[in-house]
Amino acid sequence: MAIGHRHDVSGAHFAFTDRWGGVSAAPYDRLNLGGAVGDDPAAVRTNRELAAKSLGLDPAAVVWMNQVHGNDVAVVTAPWSGGEVPEVDAVVTMRPGLALAVLTADCVPVLLADPVAGVVGAAHAGRPGLVAGVVRAAVEAMTGLGARPECITAITGPAVCGRCYEVPESVCDQVAAVVPEARSTTSWGTPAVDVVGGVRAQLTGVGVVDVIESGVCTLESADHFSYRAERTTGRLAGYVWLDAI
Repeated sequence: MAIGHRHDVSGAHFAFTDRWGGVSAAPYDRLNLGGAVGDDPAAVRTNRELAAKSLGLDPAAVVWMNQVHGNDVAVVTAPWSGGEVPEVDAVVTMRPGLALAVLTADCVPVLLADPVAGVVGAAHAGRPGLVAGVVRAAVEAMTGLGARPECITAITGPAVCGRCYEVPESVCDQVAAVVPEARSTTSWGTPAVDVVGGVRAQLTGVGVVDVIESGVCTLESADHFSYRAERTTGRLAGYVWLDAI
C-alpha cells in the first residue's frame, strides 16, 4: 500500500507515494503526508508512519522540509531536533539509512543519488523554485560532499505536465527568460510552463545525464493530489535514502 512508484539502484532507493492507503478524510483522502494543509495532525502522523513502514524505513528517521519555493539547501545528518523544521527546499545527506522527503501536489519532486560517493538529495521544484535554481543548488551541495554529477541518478516524480500547466503569457515569458526549455503550450493552445522539462534541462546543464521522469501528470491523474485541480487537498511525498550500514 501507499507507494505509487519505487526505483532502486545499487545502494540507493527512490520512492513516490500516491494518494491511497492512508487514513485522512476528504478532501485529504487518503494518504495525505503534508502537515500544513489543514488535515488532522494525528491522521498525518499515522500516514507518515504507514508510508515509512511500507518502505522499510523508521518513521523517526525521515527528514522533512518546511518548503517555501526558494533555493536554500540544508546538509543534514539526522532528523531535525526540537520540533523546528527550517525553511529549505532541498536537503542532502551522506548518512546511510536517513531518508529525505519532499512534499508536492503539482510541483516537481526531484530525488538525487550518487551511490558510489554515498550522497543523496531531495529537492522541491515548483515554478518559483525552478527559476530560483533550487535543482542546481541541490546538485552543487551534493558535489560539495563528494558526489560527481555524471554519477548522479535523478528521478522526478508525479507533477503537473507542460500540456496542463496554463499560466498567463507574461508568466511564461518570465520563466522562459531564465529556463527557456520550460516554455510550453497547453493542449488547448494557451501559454504554459513545463516545470518537469525545465528541471530536466537544469539537471543536464550541470552534468547529470541519468534523468528518469515518472510521466505522471498530477492534474490528469485521479490517483494523485493536485493543488491546481482541487485547491484544498493533500500532499504526496518522494523519498530517497542510502542503504543502512
